[in-house]
Amino acid sequence: MSPLTLELLTWIATRPRTYAETMEAWRTNCPRHPVWEDACIEGLVEVVDSGQVVLTALGRAALDGR
Repeated sequence: MSPLTLELLTWIATRPRTYAETMEAWRTNCPRHPVWEDACIEGLVEVVDSGQVVLTALGRAALDGR
């Protein structure tokens, strides 16, 4: 897992994050740094009905080093 992906997971885990806040901080149009997109595709994060971005069980496990 890339250091940027781990940084994203840590950032999300520190406190509740909205989708809008996450997009402001992590969205990119650069094909070399698709951190948010990769995390979604890999099933590490999800946006729940309330619009909050959360770690999935897989994301929590990755952050915990499992």
